[in-house]
Amino acid sequence: MIRAAIAVLVLILASPAVAQSVVTSSSDGPLEINADDGIEWQRDTKAYIARGNARAARSGVEVLADTLTAFYRDGKEGGGQEVFRIDADGNVRVSSKTEKAFGDRGVYHVDKSVFVLVGGKLRLETASAVITARDSLEYWDERQLAVARGEAIVVGSDGRLRADILTAHIAKDGKQDIKQIDAFGNVLVSTGTEIARGDEGVYNPRTEIATLCGNVKITRGKNQMNGTCAEVNLKTGISRLVGGGRRVKGVFKPKK
Repeated sequence: MIRAAIAVLVLILASPAVAQSVVTSSSDGPLEINADDGIEWQRDTKAYIARGNARAARSGVEVLADTLTAFYRDGKEGGGQEVFRIDADGNVRVSSKTEKAFGDRGVYHVDKSVFVLVGGKLRLETASAVITARDSLEYWDERQLAVARGEAIVVGSDGRLRADILTAHIAKDGKQDIKQIDAFGNVLVSTGTEIARGDEGVYNPRTEIATLCGNVKITRGKNQMNGTCAEVNLKTGISRLVGGGRRVKGVFKPKK
């Protein structure tokens, strides 16, 4: 994404009616920052501030916000400048060819290739899954991971999975889509007819099957089944207990 040493800096000052832009080049490819309402250079704080429909883009990945602030440091041995952090404020959108993320505010830590979004209506969209969160949404570019924290939810065709933390693993098979989502803490899967609970879980967005383990309970109306693990299909709504070598237990209350 947006990282590494900046070798060339060109600042184009246009008329108020035309967007202003900063074009840079680095060992990892060109980086362009542009904005409708101008770009301000703050020499004392070593920052560039782009305001008004601001956009930063490089290699097919772009960050858009009301305001972008790029902080830089002096490069080693006269190697120019290095942008090490970009703050995004207001209507933040991060997009690539296969993923889109949304939030109110965001910080991109360039050295670690990590983008953190916070605010209301946090959302990550891919071809196979949509993940929402309450507290934060992280994207680790080098590790190909996305982490949703706080009432994190992934939605299937006929149900959804909720947990304290959802960790999405991005496939490296050329499709660049989510291949697996790990769920931790207060894991709950709900379909149109059942609710399943467990300590942790794994969800496959391609098959829409969630596997729960640890103190699993499946409730359907007044009936309940307990076991070590369970599989819940969010496409069909069908669930089944898996004993894991232990007996499973079901409590069924007949109608009077």
